[in-house]
Amino acid sequence: MDSTNPEKSSWDTIIEPKSSIFSINFKELWQYRDLLVLFVRRDFVTVYKQTILGPLWFFIQPILTTITFTIIFGNVAQLSTDGAPKLVFYMAGITLWNYFSTCLTSVSSVFNANASIFGKVYFPRLIMPLTIVISNLMKFGVQFLLFVLFVIYFYNQNQIHPNIWMAATPIIIILMALISMGIGLILSSMTTKYKDLNQLIGFGVQLFMYATPVIYPSSSVPKNYLWIVELNPLVGLFDFMRYAYLGVGNFTATSLVYPSLFSIGILAIGIIVFNKTQKTFMDTV
Repeated sequence: MDSTNPEKSSWDTIIEPKSSIFSINFKELWQYRDLLVLFVRRDFVTVYKQTILGPLWFFIQPILTTITFTIIFGNVAQLSTDGAPKLVFYMAGITLWNYFSTCLTSVSSVFNANASIFGKVYFPRLIMPLTIVISNLMKFGVQFLLFVLFVIYFYNQNQIHPNIWMAATPIIIILMALISMGIGLILSSMTTKYKDLNQLIGFGVQLFMYATPVIYPSSSVPKNYLWIVELNPLVGLFDFMRYAYLGVGNFTATSLVYPSLFSIGILAIGIIVFNKTQKTFMDTV
């Protein structure tokens, strides 16, 4: 900086207020990509570093949950699986639901969980929600691989019939990430003022699972109530998963229109609320 002529000064970094609560500085996010990678690595290492089985929990959790669902909902309750084998049917729902629910609950507590970091150093606050979505995507990838192994086994047994729609799987994952992040950003802004929401979110997510076709196919819902269930943007994503990999259900291409529009809308609202809250949340957290 040339102190004798301030008008000709050249600053390395300029910190100024945002002109819009919807603004996203993508260039700044890219500049902090190393921090994003560091946080993702931290999340992965800290969770499993001191466990005996380590990353094997990625496989153990969905397998135990699948077996439990098969026994309780498949054998005892006798819920329909549209003719698909029970194990792979429940594995399809569990794989998607685990990613959505984990991202949603983690993002919803991002302000409270990282208040000590936010109060000490500046970095783009959206780095933390992005870290959660990406780190959980790694866990999803491992569980999805396990699901694919189930699919291959039952396909060789000629019990399921995968189709070309499997190629659209990345789109489903992106939509799932956007919806969970958007809702999570809204809830995270609310939990800074209303601490009781932290308890309600966990309970609400559990209830929401039963409003989502995780343990049952949407085709089994009575027609009088089907329109209510279809208000849930996740329905089309779960129908896709089972139709593409198992060949069951009543999925159509138009089933992805509503989840796509909803994901864009809820993420936009989430970013607006998040940007507004991040300016003053240290006063209330």
